[in-house]
Amino acid sequence: MRILGKSPAWQDVDGACSGYLLDEDGYTLLLECGNGVFGKLRAHMDYVDLDACVISHCHADHTLDLVPYSYALSFAPRQQPVPVPPWPGTDHPARPQLHLPPGGEKVMRTVMTAWGMPALVEQAFASKEYDPEATLRLGPFEVRFRAVPHFVPAYAVEVVSTVSGGRFVYGSDCAPNEDLIEFATGADLFFVEATLPRPERAGPRGHLTAAEAGEAVFRAGVKRAVLTHISDEEDPGVALRRATETAGGIPVEVAVADAVYDV
Repeated sequence: MRILGKSPAWQDVDGACSGYLLDEDGYTLLLECGNGVFGKLRAHMDYVDLDACVISHCHADHTLDLVPYSYALSFAPRQQPVPVPPWPGTDHPARPQLHLPPGGEKVMRTVMTAWGMPALVEQAFASKEYDPEATLRLGPFEVRFRAVPHFVPAYAVEVVSTVSGGRFVYGSDCAPNEDLIEFATGADLFFVEATLPRPERAGPRGHLTAAEAGEAVFRAGVKRAVLTHISDEEDPGVALRRATETAGGIPVEVAVADAVYDV
């Protein structure tokens, strides 16, 4: 699994928002497609070869690069039915699977309506909305979901390899909650957000601090954890120290773009 981007809603310098590329037996799965992710994806693979993309929730920093990705799938020379040198033309343009949360297709249509192309995303991808109560079987991966509290409907994501048996849990964006801890229990690798230097001062909660992330790591009893959705404007050493203090000795790292993990 490779980190393409780990920023919160504003991108790091030369970075990207949420995007994680999983690869098993030649099958590629993109988890999240936030702003900046499409370019990072292209640095590591040909975008027409992606098999599937899964989205945890429909905030822009998790979905916005579905827009340039859709333009590429729709209008790039290689995707056309007639020759556009050096491309020979194709009757079978690439159309990766796109698995959106409930209501996600309406969100993407609403976004694209502003640019006069409401159906662009759903036509560029083989798009559908997943049932959070069901298991998605995508190549060698089994993907499951658990609702977590955020400002919009959001789902933590579990990805299990049917080849290696490795189990990866991604917490999405969320306030402190018991469902995430139960869902992540015993995971081989746990990506948990640590967006906030301190809790929100007013209104509903929607994110975790590094200390709260560390507590979730400890209570879930995972094997190792990575703090993500964290800005380069924060001191990673401070975030790591705060998480480590509450993680009970479980190994914790701070996400770094381009880092690769075996699960």
